Amino acid sequence: MALHLLPPQILIFSFFFGICVGSFLNVVIARVPEGKSIVHPGSHCPACKANIPFYLNIPILSYIILKGKCSSCRKTIAIRYPLVEFITGILAAGACLKYGPGLPGLFIFAFGATLIAISFIDIDHQIIPDVISLPGILVFLSAPFFLPEMTLIRSISGVLIGGGILYSVALVYYLLKGQHGMGGGDIKLLAMIGAAIGPKGVLFTLFAGSVLGTLIGGAVILNKKSPEGSPKRQIKLPFGPFLSMGAIVYIFWGEQLMQWYARILNGGL
Repeated sequence: MALHLLPPQILIFSFFFGICVGSFLNVVIARVPEGKSIVHPGSHCPACKANIPFYLNIPILSYIILKGKCSSCRKTIAIRYPLVEFITGILAAGACLKYGPGLPGLFIFAFGATLIAISFIDIDHQIIPDVISLPGILVFLSAPFFLPEMTLIRSISGVLIGGGILYSVALVYYLLKGQHGMGGGDIKLLAMIGAAIGPKGVLFTLFAGSVLGTLIGGAVILNKKSPEGSPKRQIKLPFGPFLSMGAIVYIFWGEQLMQWYARILNGGL
C-alpha cells in the first residue's frame, strides 16, 4: 500500500490528535489494572493526588514546562507519560499517512492505540486485562467494514488461529512441564490481533514478536547481573509488548517485508 500524499497540516493535526489520545491512554494504563474508573476523579498527581488543572495538563508540553515534576509536590513524574503521548502521536500520523485520513486510518489508529495501552499495562503488571482484550476481539471483528483487504472469514479465522496457536503452545508446555508458561492474556491478545489483521497478520505477528522477544529479552538477560556479578539466566518478561510490536510492524511494513523475504527465497535481492 503506497503512502498517501497529504498536506502537512493534516499530518500535524493527526499527530496532535494522537498525543491527546495518548494522554487518555496514560489514564487507562494507570487505572484499569487497579479496577479504578477512567472517568472519575480527574487527572491528578500519582504521588500527592493533587488535581492537575487543565492548563497544566497539555500533552508533552506540560511535562517539558514543569521539567518533569508535579507543580504541587515537585515529585518527579515518570518519563513514561510523555513517551506514551509521543508514541501515540507518531502512530496517528503514521496511520494517516499509510491508510489515509478516513475510516481505514482511524481503524488502524484505534487498533494501535489499544496495543499501546495493553503493552504498558503488561510491562507494569504482567497482566493483559480481559476488560480490554475481550471487547477488543468483538470491536476489531469489524475490520472488514474498514479495511478493503479484510473479509469476515479472514477476521474470524484470525481470531481462531491467533487464539488457537498460543492456546496449543500453552497446553503442550503445561503437559510437559506441569506449570503454566504463558498467560491466558497473551492468548486473548493474539486472538484480538487476529480479528483486526487476519491469519496472515497473526502468523507474521507471532514470528516478529518471537524474534523481537528473543533479541530484546536476550539483551536484558545479559545485562541483568546478580550481586556476585554473574548473569541472571532466569527472568520473566511479558510477551504482550512483543506481540504488539509485531502487529505494529505488520500493519505498516508487513507486506514489504514479506515480499522482500520471498525474493530472498527465490534467489533475488
